[in-house]
Amino acid sequence: MKEEDEAVEWSGSWVSQRLGVELVGDDGLKELLGLALRRNPKRAHLLVSHVLGKHVPQKPSVVYGHGYELGVRVRELLGREEAARAVVLGYAETATGLGHSVADGLALAPYLHSTRRPVDGIDPAGGFEESHSHATSHLLLPEDPKLLAGEGPLVLVDDEFSTGNTVLNTIRDLHARHPRGRYVIVALVDMRSARDLGRLDAFAKEIDARIDLVAHAGGTVRLPDGVLEKGQALVAAHETASTASAPGGSGGAPGGRPDAAAPPVATYRSPAAPEAPEAPEGTDRADGVDGTRSADRVDGTDGAALDEVRREGEPVVDRGGPDRADRAERATGPTAHSRYGPYAPHVVRVDLDWPSGVPDGGRHGFTPAHRVELEAALPAMAHRVAEALGDGRPPETAGAPKRTAGAVAPPRTDGAPQVLVLGFEELMYAPLRLALELERAGAACEVRYSTTTRSPVLAVDDPGYAIRTRLVFPAHDEPADGPGERYAYNVAGGGFDAVVAVVDSAADTAALHAPDGLLAQLAAHVPHVVLAVVPSYVPAPEREPMPPEPLRGPEFSSYAPDEVGWLLQDLSDVELEAPTEEREEAIQSGGAHYAESLPVEYQPSDAYQALFHAALETSAARIARAVGAVTDTVLAEHPQRHRPGTHPRESRPVLVSLARAGTPVGVLMRRWARHRHGLDLPHYAVSIVRGRGIDANALRWLAAHHHPADVVFVDGWTGKGAITRELAAALGEFDGFVPEIAVLADPGGCVRTYGTREDFLIPSACLNSTVSGLVSRTVLRTDLVGPHDFHGAKYYRELAAADVSGLFLDTVEARFDEVADAVDTDVKELLSADRAPTWAGWAAVERISEEYGIHDVNLVKPGVGETTRVLLRRVPWKILAKRGAGADLDHVRLLAEQRGVPVEETDDLPYSCVGLIHPRFTRGATGADGKAVAAQ
Repeated sequence: MKEEDEAVEWSGSWVSQRLGVELVGDDGLKELLGLALRRNPKRAHLLVSHVLGKHVPQKPSVVYGHGYELGVRVRELLGREEAARAVVLGYAETATGLGHSVADGLALAPYLHSTRRPVDGIDPAGGFEESHSHATSHLLLPEDPKLLAGEGPLVLVDDEFSTGNTVLNTIRDLHARHPRGRYVIVALVDMRSARDLGRLDAFAKEIDARIDLVAHAGGTVRLPDGVLEKGQALVAAHETASTASAPGGSGGAPGGRPDAAAPPVATYRSPAAPEAPEAPEGTDRADGVDGTRSADRVDGTDGAALDEVRREGEPVVDRGGPDRADRAERATGPTAHSRYGPYAPHVVRVDLDWPSGVPDGGRHGFTPAHRVELEAALPAMAHRVAEALGDGRPPETAGAPKRTAGAVAPPRTDGAPQVLVLGFEELMYAPLRLALELERAGAACEVRYSTTTRSPVLAVDDPGYAIRTRLVFPAHDEPADGPGERYAYNVAGGGFDAVVAVVDSAADTAALHAPDGLLAQLAAHVPHVVLAVVPSYVPAPEREPMPPEPLRGPEFSSYAPDEVGWLLQDLSDVELEAPTEEREEAIQSGGAHYAESLPVEYQPSDAYQALFHAALETSAARIARAVGAVTDTVLAEHPQRHRPGTHPRESRPVLVSLARAGTPVGVLMRRWARHRHGLDLPHYAVSIVRGRGIDANALRWLAAHHHPADVVFVDGWTGKGAITRELAAALGEFDGFVPEIAVLADPGGCVRTYGTREDFLIPSACLNSTVSGLVSRTVLRTDLVGPHDFHGAKYYRELAAADVSGLFLDTVEARFDEVADAVDTDVKELLSADRAPTWAGWAAVERISEEYGIHDVNLVKPGVGETTRVLLRRVPWKILAKRGAGADLDHVRLLAEQRGVPVEETDDLPYSCVGLIHPRFTRGATGADGKAVAAQ
């Protein structure tokens, strides 16, 4: 047959003529597909794609372009909003690169592909069977378990859509776990038979979801009766003939001399290569590297250049006789030959400098952000490969056989060589993108791309058959299902001057470099072999899931969404309240922690509300001055928390208030910074529980989104300093956070950053949730808060009519301007003063505890704020009031009167007042750990 006749022959005609298989459908379908036979008891024929880049070497721009275009069509079908919610799922091993290219075309969606490689410590998020495949089990191993749990569209990508069984199995499995309303199936070709056409619509109705199908072309395969048996017989006949012609009856095995040496591996470092040494005397130029006479030519010719056929969508092949494919399969050894004559097999390793943190593919998920990083790194990686390809004579390795004059170097052409980039089984996308970058950069006259495969296919050297040659080699990635043969099709005899073998590091094993391994097989047929290894990405099994984004108003709290982000979980629908006395009794009798329940929210009387409004009006300027002083002190001293890589002027505080008493203060500090300095400071609220520490998941979230050194913890006031000590102890396990608290009032002398050390009334202490955004005190209970959850709290929406949170903030902010000058003076004095904690309050509390026979400092609550909390939440015993405290204690006296608690005035008190919790073993006392204390 003449070359021009071969160029137009369909690559499925050989199978069609012998088995009666017909391919019918859209125009251009045969340009996309050829036919071959496979050793498979379930299906005799194989549809071989010319544009997939798996079995048939193809231009990378053609391979990538077909997938990318399908992705663009899906994006147009879904619309931008739905496309942004979508997830793309590709099938291993054939469609991993196709699916990834579709995800690139979709642009907005993360990508995942199924895998047959289990990973220790990674639990599958799903799995399914591919009934017609030689290797059926697929695993889904996303690093983020929530990747497949969303409600957005799921886009499933395979090279062909035939019976639909694989897709239906996938959807059925995933829909049972995470139902969604829309699926899109993407394939290069839709090859369903007439009886399968209605299955998809019926299944969509069954699961009550929309299922769309997007494909480049459609058609079907007509199979005559008995085609499976006829195909198996045809395969057996050809394999028997191949075995009979093989030396020693090795047949389709990798073959070659059992003692053959593996090709030496050099590491490419420079485009300059050493000159080949002169041949020693007595060495013939046809001899191999070991001086022995080289084997017969693979093609059986006398050394003349082989005929070539090059056409779009078909591999470049040589014509070496009817059994050339089998001999190409067997050819190994220390020397081998190409169309250019004998040459020494060698392998050059090139360091890609793969970007750290970017996965090698979609086995565990690949995000649009990963794609951006990879795009930026590809030109440099391709340049390194091009440098290695540009040197026809790579440097020798230490201890490797020296090249002789008889070892002909790979030829240098007028331009760059013909290059094949060969991927590895599921690793299709990374080598495809490298090949595409080489093609775009003009690094070779022609770049082609394909990959190795698990799929056993018969090779027949005929222009009407899609698989012309086959290389066979052992698996080299230590597969979970055990050792076995692997294949590279249409590589031998493809006319390639160089091949770039791209594997992941899990497959860079001794088997890869063995005498019968992939590299030796490639070196036996291609003059120049470059090995590029991509680091295998394996998620850390111990990696904890990141908690969700902060809660914000108005969905949670009555504060505006920019005022504060609550690093809490919403427990509003959980019944947590109990009457005060019952709650205290339960804590004592059952050993429950105080943070496991909530007191009933106090509903103030008209008289008490009037006191709150009067106190707010009276103290607003005083509070504004303290807010300004503490905020400007924080801003002035924050540059001292200098962190590497950031100029001190560029860092800004991140306010983190201790919920809930600290939260109104954090909002006011944020308002001051914006009002006086034009700064928008981030503000979050976190939970801290005495005896249990601060919310570790909240700290993890903060560390992931801000530099820990920028975090400034904020509270309303200090009492004796228990929370200050709790915070310092809790932060010991976390790097970078500064274990200090900034407060409005520090009467106990517990902190160094404060607005004042006077003990005065802060009206937000007068009420509970109705002055704190309608948010409860925080809750920590193991049946409600899991190991990866934020602590909980409730949002009392039903109390909106009584909410004065906004009134409190606005009233104080209205006084900012009038106190500005006083704040400037205060800050100057504070910055020059000795503000080291004195812990004078703690000493006073210890004295009071002993003097009143309590013997537990945790039952002594000093200061106006803490005393108010005792009267609102706990079982108070008595109130100690500083003589002459005046209006600051009006609300305390009213509450004490309502609860029948005596108020004892005293002169020897560093605070305005002190609240004492009942120390008897009745419905009252709690100890240092929140549990009961013994009766006195």
